[in-house]
Amino acid sequence: MIARVPVLELMSKNPVTVSTEVTVSEAAMLMKDRCIGSLIVVDGQAPVGIVTERDLVTKVLALGLSVTDTRVKDVMSTPLVSIHPHMETAEAAEKMAKLKIRRLAVVDSGKLVGLITENDILRIWPNLIEVTREYSAAGLAEKTKGIEGHCEACGIYSTDLRAEGGILACAECRER
Repeated sequence: MIARVPVLELMSKNPVTVSTEVTVSEAAMLMKDRCIGSLIVVDGQAPVGIVTERDLVTKVLALGLSVTDTRVKDVMSTPLVSIHPHMETAEAAEKMAKLKIRRLAVVDSGKLVGLITENDILRIWPNLIEVTREYSAAGLAEKTKGIEGHCEACGIYSTDLRAEGGILACAECRER
């Protein structure tokens, strides 16, 4: 049985934000410097999208676009999927699974108040991997055995993902 815990108990309360006009290069450097995989994009104070490492790879690098000329507003994922801070964490995990996303903005009365990621949830309840990734959590209790899924650093499927630096990483990325 999973305790009823609101998202606000697990979320990051100060998500890193960028303006819609920031270049992809600036966004990538900020992600690198802060060791994070995403940035919430704001227009003034209003959260309007999210830009992730995957967005940078699939929408910029893979297409050969200029990282200094391309703005995050052109590659961000939008509309921003958000939840209320009092939503139960298990419901947030279900929403992530249904939408096949790993991050949810937490918004209260139109104001960004946090960010919750799949990893935030899994740190507390590893068995929710069944909900967030829709496959068995077998082996999570064993420290020597990794889990299956896509590496959050390089995006390649691995049967040996392990938590490192706040993300689930494959063996190659853990060695870097």
